[in-house]
Amino acid sequence: MSNTPMAASPLTRAVLEIDEYVSGFGWDQAARLFALVDTARLRTQEPALAAQLGLADAPEATSGLTPIEQEEIPADRPLDEFLGTIAWPDAVAGCALTVERLMLPPSAETQVPQGLTGKKLTRWVAEHPDRQEVRMTVAVLRDGTRESAVRLREKDSPTEVLTGPELVPGLAEALSATFAD
Repeated sequence: MSNTPMAASPLTRAVLEIDEYVSGFGWDQAARLFALVDTARLRTQEPALAAQLGLADAPEATSGLTPIEQEEIPADRPLDEFLGTIAWPDAVAGCALTVERLMLPPSAETQVPQGLTGKKLTRWVAEHPDRQEVRMTVAVLRDGTRESAVRLREKDSPTEVLTGPELVPGLAEALSATFAD
């Protein structure tokens, strides 16, 4: 992807590539799940798939991770329940998930009414004047390495994407659990 900023690690590059890909569909999208496969291994073991993905003749595609979008995530099922049903084959080096959520700044934590949970808390956050719509892309590898990208809707630009391994720790833990034996 030509607009993807340069990144130091293959995992960060994959996260930014996924973020850019999903941003092409606009906002208000369902969650998307991706398998991450070793690009060199993919080219060797699955040449037809590599060709279909445009990797067969690309010299720069000899290392790194290739994201492969998976089936649609069921909208009628809680995300944590769905993730609990996933098991990856050995050829999958990692996985990534992109979801949109509402976030509040840390200063809003003291404003949350006591005992507010579930749908009432969700409604309170949705109505809060300081809420931010964000798209989070979180990726993990089998060895526990993780990376995240967060894009604010109000700053919807590839140059405004925040990255870091600990931006969305809960979601990273849930994705890591999909590799548990």
